[in-house]
Amino acid sequence: MTALRLAPLSPGRALRFCVLVLAAALFLAPYLFMISTAGKAQSEIFTSSLALIPSEPHFLENFAKAFSRVSMPLLLWNGVIVCGLILAIQVVIAVPCAYALAKLKFPAARLMMALIMLGLLVPIHATALPIYVAFDRMALLNSYMALVAPFSISVFGIFLFLQFFRSLPDDLIHAARLDGMSELGVVLRVVVPNAWPAITAFSIFSVVAHWNDLYWPLIVVSNQAYATPPLGLLFFRAAEAGDDYGALMAATLIITLPLLAAFLLAQKRFVEGITMTGLKG
Repeated sequence: MTALRLAPLSPGRALRFCVLVLAAALFLAPYLFMISTAGKAQSEIFTSSLALIPSEPHFLENFAKAFSRVSMPLLLWNGVIVCGLILAIQVVIAVPCAYALAKLKFPAARLMMALIMLGLLVPIHATALPIYVAFDRMALLNSYMALVAPFSISVFGIFLFLQFFRSLPDDLIHAARLDGMSELGVVLRVVVPNAWPAITAFSIFSVVAHWNDLYWPLIVVSNQAYATPPLGLLFFRAAEAGDDYGALMAATLIITLPLLAAFLLAQKRFVEGITMTGLKG
């Protein structure tokens, strides 16, 4: 048997490899610090020396505090409900709108495209006050409606799907119409099955954004029964003892792991969706 020979790295490849390793280390550093802090006692966290490996592991104690100080299953369940409802409504609205702009011709198409581009420039902070006043007058604060409704229409989602649908062959759409399909049938039976990479990519963006959102839940939710995961982290604050950073990092790990697992499972589709949305302008 002949021994395997590794091809020598050229200086250019070695430099690129070193840059990638350095970038990966920079991105992983906060996670390593979070895992390290989640295993330390409060006294060890505030010592002058910096060590990633705890001298005496306190993982079980800190994770127990994370589950006892707040209802962690309820926080995760609220996050799933809010993100799931937002994503479902956004996709149901964005896919037909993007299809109409990409494949149908109508007089207001240019105006609607301009409004979409304008909508991308308006942050949620600019509309937070009037939306809050409206929900307050309708007695909808502290509800899933208040958490979901402002994000039901995603102009970013419409723009993303628009770029993807433009890359679909027009002959495919014409063939479906010749077979007698309505425009709704074309969307459901032709466009959506071919749009799963784009839908997966948008799902990652949407879920990550709303799972980590603290600004809007902090405004409309004061009842812990409707608290989302980031808002639940604020409940670790103690007026007398200060922040319990060990339990706080343990809770942060708990609410971060579902996102990490979802991204790893959908990584291939995510990359395909991001790549294919730029095939045709």
